[in-house]
Amino acid sequence: MRTHRWWRDAVIYQVYVRSFLDSTGDGIGDLAGVRAGLPYLRKLGVDGIWLSPFYPSPQHDHGYDVADYCDVDPLFGDLTEFDRLTAAAHRLGLKVLLDVVPNHCSSEHRWFREALAAVPGSPARARFHFADGRGPDGAQPPNNWHAMFGGPAWTRVTEADGRPGQWYLHMFTPEQPDWNWRTPEVAAEFDRVLRFWLDRGVDGFRIDVAAGLFKHPALPDSPDPEADARTRDSVNPLAWNQPEVHEVWRHWRAVCEEYTARDGRERLLVGEVSVPTARDHARYVRPDELHQAFFFDLLSAPWDTDAFRKVISEAMQDIAGTGSTVTWVLNNHDQVRTVTRYGEPATEGSGLGTARARAAALLMLALPGAAYIYQGEELGLPEVVDLPDDVLTDPIFRRTGSRAKIRDGCRVPLPWSGQASPFGFTSGTESAKPWLPQPEWFAEHATDRALADTRSFWHLYRDGLQLRATLPQLGEGDLRWLDTPPGVLGFVRGDGLVCAVNFGTAPTPAPVPGTPLLASGPCPPGVLPGSTAAWWIGDEALAL
Repeated sequence: MRTHRWWRDAVIYQVYVRSFLDSTGDGIGDLAGVRAGLPYLRKLGVDGIWLSPFYPSPQHDHGYDVADYCDVDPLFGDLTEFDRLTAAAHRLGLKVLLDVVPNHCSSEHRWFREALAAVPGSPARARFHFADGRGPDGAQPPNNWHAMFGGPAWTRVTEADGRPGQWYLHMFTPEQPDWNWRTPEVAAEFDRVLRFWLDRGVDGFRIDVAAGLFKHPALPDSPDPEADARTRDSVNPLAWNQPEVHEVWRHWRAVCEEYTARDGRERLLVGEVSVPTARDHARYVRPDELHQAFFFDLLSAPWDTDAFRKVISEAMQDIAGTGSTVTWVLNNHDQVRTVTRYGEPATEGSGLGTARARAAALLMLALPGAAYIYQGEELGLPEVVDLPDDVLTDPIFRRTGSRAKIRDGCRVPLPWSGQASPFGFTSGTESAKPWLPQPEWFAEHATDRALADTRSFWHLYRDGLQLRATLPQLGEGDLRWLDTPPGVLGFVRGDGLVCAVNFGTAPTPAPVPGTPLLASGPCPPGVLPGSTAAWWIGDEALAL
């Protein structure tokens, strides 16, 4: 494990807590389950974990509607169990990152309940975006914005006297009112939240909707009000990426450095930053702001040589040029898994999608900077695309009635062992069921089977992570592109490690004649098969 500026080339494993491992038998994963799975993650070879929200919440958006930022929902455990988990992770050399949600809270947060009970123009309402409606009797929303999860971005409240009153802003669901960061009290409250968890020993924070927080002060109409809902992304320029947000990250960075100065342990801020270009992205990772921000352009790139080369080149130029390192990601809890995304629609995810996902993983681990792995990615899990409507929990589906871009399919609880659901996920009785149903074909991807099969996704990730941790050419640094045939992407890292990916389906001559050090599939000397990535090191690679 690296200790010097660990975050610059760390590989972090994203734990979606409710779907990782259930220790209580209620069908929902919990913190004790995460603690039980830490040896597995240590064996895999990651540097740390990022925990999805486990705070008290009514779970309208599975914890991203936070009712109390400084406690644990009984669904997942308590603060004592959190402390046990953190201590156990640190004993194993694993960092612990928490998911903090500063753009919005739960409609059950005590401050929002106070706001509902207060009068228009009161300090309680100033913590949120309350505004009078337009039109006769204020019956129309204050502006034309739409929420990312469908429908208007405004909900009208009933005032204490029973009359229809003001409207409040929520860029996601009505149960997730947006904070008004122009009110100093909000900033002070999140300062308290950060210090609460830093005092409990966490190593940093993943920041949800990090380009959010501030809205245009005039709240004007948008020329494209449905852009967020149409793209399921933060693209409304009036609601996201306002310049004032950078002052927040400068302050949070100062708080983290204050703690680092005390004990020498660097704390990390990594942002979920969705902005138009890599140059916009780079503004968030300047030396006095966020340490890192997820670079989603690689995740969203089509399986195409030119597309991958373009996004990697832009990231290396614009983001690494700030002094930060790029934070690569191919999967997360909001996106269709790579096995399905890169292949034909198929529940089992066999064939082309599987080969491409393996190749993409090896490519990502060879790139300079940090990387994040989403749970189940190391098992080659495909998306579960055929969940029945009556089990879907995603608020996107509830608000739109559409299955387009819903996220339940990548959140199905992990298969650990056995031939039938619950595949070792829950310790309950036979009647205990995971909160989302697991398909029968999950048996092919169960952890016990993956560990026993040296050809599995798990061993590919483990081998890649071990080499990444030991080879000086990998991790932080730069890359140099190779001249390669059409359809092949190749680059050199450091002192002669070559990574090449064949994006086509037909074999092509390998850039290095010898046997690969590691390959995503069968790779004879001198040949790079289709949909395959490989690493080489040696005299032939040094000559390139």
